Amino acid sequence: MSDPTWYFAIGGQQQGPFSLAELKPRFQSGELAPDTYVFTQGMANWEPASSRPELAEVLSAPPPAAAPVAAPAVVSPPAAAAPATGLGAAMESHEIDYEIFGQEMQFVEITLDPQEACISEAGAFMYMDPGIQMETVFGDGSAQSQGGGLMGKLMGAGKRLLTGESLFMTVFANTGGGRQKVAFASPYPGCIIPADLREHGGTLLCQKDAFLCAAKGVSVGIAFNKKIGTGLFGGEGFILQKLEGDGLAFLHAGGAVISRQLAAGETLRLDTGCLVAFEQHVDYDIQMVKGLKSAFFGGDGLFYAALTGPGKVWIQSLPFSRLAKRVFASAPQGGGKNKGEGSVLGGLGGLVMGD
Repeated sequence: MSDPTWYFAIGGQQQGPFSLAELKPRFQSGELAPDTYVFTQGMANWEPASSRPELAEVLSAPPPAAAPVAAPAVVSPPAAAAPATGLGAAMESHEIDYEIFGQEMQFVEITLDPQEACISEAGAFMYMDPGIQMETVFGDGSAQSQGGGLMGKLMGAGKRLLTGESLFMTVFANTGGGRQKVAFASPYPGCIIPADLREHGGTLLCQKDAFLCAAKGVSVGIAFNKKIGTGLFGGEGFILQKLEGDGLAFLHAGGAVISRQLAAGETLRLDTGCLVAFEQHVDYDIQMVKGLKSAFFGGDGLFYAALTGPGKVWIQSLPFSRLAKRVFASAPQGGGKNKGEGSVLGGLGGLVMGD
């Protein structure tokens, strides 16, 4: 019978599988500790290494003897290495599992291993298991927003005010011993879009209010569109949400959602409100509708967005702004009329019933 393989979790990241022989030097070097959570086939939940009798011999093994130090050879200094960035850098975001439920009113259920965490916008939380600890933090809790001391945190959080968001975000961390679940719901009818930032060059740009939640480590910032026309006539504003990192992020869009992969030089024109997100290499511009008659009597506004590839674009069929306008126009205080909804008494019935 072959030896069982083991997994361990450090910093919210699951690694493995490893044999006992491969785990031994990791414990001896101090990379793994007796309180490191481990898992193998047959276990119901993750447990500290010290609680597993199979690992007793590995934990008690003495560290290897230090090798004799040889005289240093005289060599020319190597060229300075470029810092690790992009997909070649080490994983900083937590690796999370998820499942999306529902059709028109979706929610995403995220499963966290021990020490894993995720972040969300205020008001997106739905439910969580007892082992999940909720904490409100400045910014997004990523390394970018936590750098620079208190002033760095304030600057990172302050950027969120420009997109109309709160100064704070909520971090949900699994502080228990087993896998725990937390769920986040969409705020209005539509779809939840899962996006692995590693598959999109580490960066996505999206309309404000599109971000729902993400693995901890994903940075949620802002991006200014440098084109004046986009800023003045973009309809949805020239300040976009910028998601950076190497983890999973979840966006919410209204109605049905489609994605288009634009080739180099290929242009797609769409209503500014229907744009959900796009990759950083996509050129985003605002163009004016041609023809005075179409511009003033078409009913679709004077401007539309022009996206030029290469890159991927996500499009929604029902922007919330469009939905809100229809609801407000139909409400009595917005000028709409109560048509009785099929009642024989009509308005009189509404008066009698207190409506």
